[in-house]
Amino acid sequence: MDSKEDNRGVEYASNADDGTRIAYTVVGSGPPLLMVHGSFLTHTIWRTFGYVKALRGSRQLILIDSRGHGRSEKPHTPDAYAMGNIVGDLTAVLDAVGAPTVDYLGYSFGARAGLALTAAKPERVRSLAVGGGSHGAQAGAFDRLFFPGCADVLEQRGMDGFLEAWNSHRMFPIDPGTRAVFSANDAQALAAYIRANDADPGLPDGVLQQFSQPSLFYVGSQDGTRLDDTRAAAALVPDSELHIIRGFDHATTMAASAEVLGVLERFWSN
Repeated sequence: MDSKEDNRGVEYASNADDGTRIAYTVVGSGPPLLMVHGSFLTHTIWRTFGYVKALRGSRQLILIDSRGHGRSEKPHTPDAYAMGNIVGDLTAVLDAVGAPTVDYLGYSFGARAGLALTAAKPERVRSLAVGGGSHGAQAGAFDRLFFPGCADVLEQRGMDGFLEAWNSHRMFPIDPGTRAVFSANDAQALAAYIRANDADPGLPDGVLQQFSQPSLFYVGSQDGTRLDDTRAAAALVPDSELHIIRGFDHATTMAASAEVLGVLERFWSN
């Protein structure tokens, strides 16, 4: 990690309910912004696509590795990944940093986690910006994203077997960068993570209708998995903003950092 970007290095917060240790790092100074990545990734994705560089001068960035990912602990049972535990992880990090309330930015699973945090702990969320997420049930979402039975393959054949099977279902071969990121994951932990996501019922529409925080939703125009979900969620949250990032799908919208940051900066300056 670049020492110019990291104020404090990697630290850990423990979830009070089950003791799982969550890795986080704090970068920059200013109003606190909690940033939560998507599935199978780590907090470094925010660096890769320039978000940290763009925001660290004006924000205290709280970058976490979600449980099961990166340097955080990686339980192997599906119940460990229940959304209540994810909310507990985020709360534990905020407590460790000493941030009573934060602006929130999350993408994909990070968006889903942000909606859950806002529902469970509204006093901790000053504003909410979420991309490519869903508040509804997502049973089978990973089978559709990768291939049917992907959790079984992770459990039985490990990450190498998963990558081999995924490659055979793709139109184009897996690129070396993606392969490297995925290979660093714990196959048993991610199998449990997928099973927990399949079982998660999500949030009722009525819960989103009660949100009072300034809220922004964004999604790629080519995101066949989440375009309708994002529109539906934005329609429920009072006075929320919806932004369609033209020409990008679910996998590439994170890389559209110039477009996304432009939308975010206007939202935060209002």
